[in-house]
Amino acid sequence: MKPSRTTPGESAETAKPANIYDVAKRANVSIKTVSRVVNRLPNVGEETRARVLEAVEALSYRPNPFARGLASEQSFLIGLLCDVPAAGSGYIAALQTGMLSRCRKDGFHLIVESLDGENPKLVQEVQALVATSNLRGVILTSPLCDVRGLIDALKASRTSFVRIAPEKPLPGLFDVRIDDRKAAYDMTAYLIGLGHRRIGFIKGPHDHGDANARLDGYRGALAQAGLPIIEELVAQGQFTYQSGLDAGEQLLSLKKRPTAIFAANDDMAAAVLANSQRFNLKIPQQLSVAGFDDSLVAQVVWPRLTTCRQPIEEMAKVAVSILTQKPSKDSVSERLLDHELVVRESTAPPGAL
Repeated sequence: MKPSRTTPGESAETAKPANIYDVAKRANVSIKTVSRVVNRLPNVGEETRARVLEAVEALSYRPNPFARGLASEQSFLIGLLCDVPAAGSGYIAALQTGMLSRCRKDGFHLIVESLDGENPKLVQEVQALVATSNLRGVILTSPLCDVRGLIDALKASRTSFVRIAPEKPLPGLFDVRIDDRKAAYDMTAYLIGLGHRRIGFIKGPHDHGDANARLDGYRGALAQAGLPIIEELVAQGQFTYQSGLDAGEQLLSLKKRPTAIFAANDDMAAAVLANSQRFNLKIPQQLSVAGFDDSLVAQVVWPRLTTCRQPIEEMAKVAVSILTQKPSKDSVSERLLDHELVVRESTAPPGAL
């Protein structure tokens, strides 16, 4: 007779993924005690807790988040709601990485839903999601975080939520953001300091609060330096690579092209770098290019992008922690994180050799 084989996560007795009963049997405790340890609840002795954790590790036990919720009468699911066009961006990828890290640390699971912010049935879709998923709370990214109907629906259903980079603060809501206006102001001022006077700007979607703040920062820095705001130097983007290609071509096709282009995110800035090849422009000698976010793309393109770093993963972790720790009415409602200019090889004084 061939010996039976088990794989990690399977009990020897059943040759199936280990369940709570297998853990309880191995640790010689009740399933209630296992549940308390897995759910990180108090009133379990350290020796007993260690024995249960050893059994969990030995059996590669992975608790079902839905079963955990039923056992402890609370949910261990966090929902990330993002807009469809942004779903594949480096920004959203970095947010997911941060959220997954914090969820694992706190014993939670993350589900991701990409939604169409233009869909007239958006609110009904989210209401159905909340009603059927038993979420602990949801995290809203721009522009969903500024849809008033969606906010009202979540409040009516008593669903906890956190907004990332909203356009305006609202009483009683929890927000995580950087000062996008100041960050864009700083980047534009840096380019002006290099000697650039014709600085192109590729803006983000008009319904994104952070995009509007970055446009304001660009304009504010020009005004502070006494430079005119030239509308032909501002091109519309959508925070996507393709829109960056279109906007970059528009700016570089001008009879008097800019000597620097500042894009409101790294994906669009990377597209400008690609465009520069078609126009036979050397970066940064003939054109300086700057981005925003400091996502992975900023570090893998060549030349590497000068960009404004916002701590995306840290913002994501803070947003998750607000939900997992159940904020009280006295909790600080706005978490403002710092930004940082990261200077790399894509920028230089105009005409630099």
